[in-house]
Amino acid sequence: MRIVVPIKQVPDLVEELELLPEGTDLDRDLLTFKLNEYDDHAVEEALCLKEAAGAEVVVVGLDEPEIDQSLYTALAKGADRAVKLTGDLEGWIDTHRRVAVLASWLASEPFDLVLVGVQAVDDLDGQVPALLGARLGVPHVSVVTRVEPSGDGAALVHQEYSGGLAAELEVRLPAVVGIQAARQAPRYASITRVRQAMQEGSIEEVVATGADEAAGLRVRRLYAPEASGHAEMLEGNVGEVAERILELLRTRGLLKA
Repeated sequence: MRIVVPIKQVPDLVEELELLPEGTDLDRDLLTFKLNEYDDHAVEEALCLKEAAGAEVVVVGLDEPEIDQSLYTALAKGADRAVKLTGDLEGWIDTHRRVAVLASWLASEPFDLVLVGVQAVDDLDGQVPALLGARLGVPHVSVVTRVEPSGDGAALVHQEYSGGLAAELEVRLPAVVGIQAARQAPRYASITRVRQAMQEGSIEEVVATGADEAAGLRVRRLYAPEASGHAEMLEGNVGEVAERILELLRTRGLLKA
């Protein structure tokens, strides 16, 4: 079995986000990027399949900030190959362009399963699995929490529904599966193992095609959230601060005189 896992870098939302002056994108020079959480689970599910049934795991990413670190980390965890698609891939890449690039590369790469994170924090549209399956002409299933080979060119997938419901579906291979969560928490790769992967492994670079695909979305303007209120800092000695607190409580009807 050959499993391909596309991964994506997303802004670390713990950091302060700044907009470009024209307001059409985040200022990516000031951002810290990390692996998309759902893609991390897709990598883990692929590695679990490899350990349970034997498989070759290929991790592929577009040439985005800090993607090398995520690719080497996947190798350190147990992936067999890492591929970086290079080319004119600056700034935010919408779902349609991303799928076009991945599908162009996958057209010449044999695969049984494509495991991809069900969504990402910078778009939240959840369309990559569906669009990629349609583009490749293969079945797709999304919001999956477990994948198991069932023989006869098929796989069993556990799909989640709202209200705590779940279903077990059989899908014919090859197929694209959107991973909501792996069967277990993503494994940790130590810095030592990642450095070892950097020394022993290599990232294959392939010039991307399909990057000029018409965007499915065009961002006209981004706006920072407007403050709906602010905190008042109370200054003075203990008695003055206490008196001000009492005054505020009385003003708001929370304390009777």
